Amino acid sequence: MANLIAAERISLALGTSQLLDEVSLGVGTGDRIGIVGRNGGGKTTLLSVLAGNQSVDTGRLTRTGGLTVGLLTQQDGMAADTTVAQAVLGDRAEHEWAGEARVREILDGLLGGVSLSAVGGHGALVGPLSGGERRRISLARLLIDDPDVLLLDEPTNHLDVEGVQWLATYLSTRRATGNNALVTITHDRWFLDAVATLTWEVVDGRVEQYEGGYAAYVLAKAERARVAAATEERRQNLLRKELAWLRRGAPARTSKPKFRIEAANELIADVPDPRDEVELVRFATTRLGKDVIDLLDASIEVGDRELIHKQTWRLAPGERTGIVGVNGAGKSTLLRAIAGLQPLSSGKRKEGRTVQLAFLTQELRELDEVQGMTVISAITEVKLYIMLDGKETSASSLAKRLGFSGSRQQSRVSDLSGGERRRLQFLRLLMTEPNVLLLDEPTNDLDIETLTSMEDVLDGWAGTLVVVSHDRYLLERMCNRQVALLGDGAIRQLTGGVDQYLELRAAAAAAPRPATALSSAPTPAARGRSAAEVRELKKTVARLEKALARNSEREQRLHDQLLAAATDHVKAAELDAQLREVHAEREAFESEWLEAAEQLDE
Repeated sequence: MANLIAAERISLALGTSQLLDEVSLGVGTGDRIGIVGRNGGGKTTLLSVLAGNQSVDTGRLTRTGGLTVGLLTQQDGMAADTTVAQAVLGDRAEHEWAGEARVREILDGLLGGVSLSAVGGHGALVGPLSGGERRRISLARLLIDDPDVLLLDEPTNHLDVEGVQWLATYLSTRRATGNNALVTITHDRWFLDAVATLTWEVVDGRVEQYEGGYAAYVLAKAERARVAAATEERRQNLLRKELAWLRRGAPARTSKPKFRIEAANELIADVPDPRDEVELVRFATTRLGKDVIDLLDASIEVGDRELIHKQTWRLAPGERTGIVGVNGAGKSTLLRAIAGLQPLSSGKRKEGRTVQLAFLTQELRELDEVQGMTVISAITEVKLYIMLDGKETSASSLAKRLGFSGSRQQSRVSDLSGGERRRLQFLRLLMTEPNVLLLDEPTNDLDIETLTSMEDVLDGWAGTLVVVSHDRYLLERMCNRQVALLGDGAIRQLTGGVDQYLELRAAAAAAPRPATALSSAPTPAARGRSAAEVRELKKTVARLEKALARNSEREQRLHDQLLAAATDHVKAAELDAQLREVHAEREAFESEWLEAAEQLDE
């Protein structure tokens, strides 16, 4: 394997921060490297150094001759009057790019196909587009250019679950050759695991290198910590013996202790599950009772669009649910409806009397009123202590768990970075001791270490949790069930998790687009059928939607009964079998509904 980029003892300080301290590393052919580390630790700076955009104070950076390097930064730098086609395809003639399968694949995966429909079409101007759309354009342009070394700074930002899946597959299979290399900064742990063959951790001016993706990195880091602890313990023992010798004289000869280095996965052999589900649900039921928040036969309209159509969803005490779905399907709007901030166009919202709700939005405006305070003051203003994991926890202790060291707790809120402000926002919400917590894209601006700390805190939190996120790892780590919004007005239970969602999306993309069951008039395609046939199909769709609603209610009743029978193993087994039958019934109803909807569109 030949080195494409080599760094020898490079150092770089910005202000008083030593970001790189005599670091030596190399990017070789075939490498796919993921960079992790705390916000502000130097990840983006390292990427800029590798790209040749940032000079170093000392050391040497070398490249092979004729090497091409492409860098995706957080700022796109595209002129507002540039058309989408110019930004993505440059000066390429249509016959050149349209005839190349690789380019068409990239356009399909990121921009809605060769028509560029996901970003307004070829002639649309870049200026009015959202930050997410502009970022997709920058990423597509870079992949089409196909440089020898691809440097990506948070490429999954603004991508939905499908987009992340497509990008991971493309980078790890289609683009992966023995002649090029990839270096990416990401806080998406699923993406890191799917793509990376090496992981670099930027910490305290060093770059620690690990083989493999995120899972291998965690295991290797744990093993290094264990060996370091054993080494330190041995050193302390030697010091104690030396002190004893100084006091008593030479000790008797003793045999040397033997240390066995265990396999990394044995480190977790005796570690309990992250959450005691039964205990947390029991405690959540005590705090909440049986009634939490119910949406009954609810419809939600925004403008002239109906996002949710006559859906019933009952949140249970201790439930941990993740919401996934296509962009624009109404995930954040549904979360606002659960919080009571979005009015229903029809149906009813019912809230239990003991509910104490907290809502982490994507905006940080709620911190405006504490700009002049220190971090610790902004937290203790809410409360000094809370009960967490059955123990009283102080505001300062909780702040340390989420990355605010003692000195950083004295910083002004106005001086915090975006990631730190997000952490503070979450801390202030948690200090209110809610029993229902709604999180809208909680991973925004957070590094992996902070994400794992947040998950650790929530492991001991007893309450009902609903999360909207494109972070697949976080959804599977924090939630024990997922629901999906596919843009047809329905809330679908995903017994198979995110994998089932991706299968549903793939099936929908492969099949003719079904008519939405929410439409009151037949679509142009459906007009090929007789009026009687269309009415009959609509009746079938309506019947199946009612059956799905009844199925959901039955599932909720079984969940309640299962909770009540937690100590009766025989009864719990019977209820679990009934619950499996309900899940199978729902899948049959959903399959029948899809078939009827497709016929309506034929």
